Amino acid sequence: MSIKAIVFDAYGTLYDIQSVAEITEDAFPGYGEIITQVWRIKQLEYTWLRSLMGRYEDFSAVTRDSLTYTLRTLGLTYRRGAFDTIIDKYLNLDLYGDALATLATIQDRKLAILSNGSPDMLHALVRNSGLDRVLQATISVDACKAFKPNPAAYALIEATLHIPPADVLFVSSNPWDACGAKAFGLNVAWIERVTPEAMALACVESAVLPPLTFFKTIRTQMDELGVAPDHRIRSLSELPGLLSPT
Repeated sequence: MSIKAIVFDAYGTLYDIQSVAEITEDAFPGYGEIITQVWRIKQLEYTWLRSLMGRYEDFSAVTRDSLTYTLRTLGLTYRRGAFDTIIDKYLNLDLYGDALATLATIQDRKLAILSNGSPDMLHALVRNSGLDRVLQATISVDACKAFKPNPAAYALIEATLHIPPADVLFVSSNPWDACGAKAFGLNVAWIERVTPEAMALACVESAVLPPLTFFKTIRTQMDELGVAPDHRIRSLSELPGLLSPT
């Protein structure tokens, strides 16, 4: 591939969104897992609903609204301090273990993030995790007031980096995001962290589907949208192997 820039999704790709589970469990013992999964499902759903409704609010508002929905639906009462502690975890999400090392090996290309996150959330997250030392740009969809997979969001890559889609590799573990980027015209590598075989095994191991297994079933498997990523990898550490010398 003749790739001049590699652009990463943030949430679920470089950063482990499941790392909020420890905080939710501390705040609501016995409910941490169900809170974590419903919250993420509604968070994504609200980005799509707001885009379709033409009522954009930034990701910070979406994240708070989806947590409010989750706690209300589960019948959980809370103090503002507990709520804010959970929200603050989004500024300190755990990096996947291979993220820093992988990005350090591909510094011969421009590296950037394109995320639904609001600018304040992303800049804090990138700074707190140390990725500000290896990224050339952190791009928020807030600049176009449209969430991914709206084409306007992916167009921000060329507008910011001045590199055309044909020379960009977009990396995401979110199937819907990988499909959106491919439909736009980007080269796409999808990180398939959970295989169908692993999902099938998880489903037969328990008579009751655990919240995390349910989440993985609907959010980690490739969608049927008429497009497919160019590459499937199992982890970020496999990324350098896709890239030919510049």
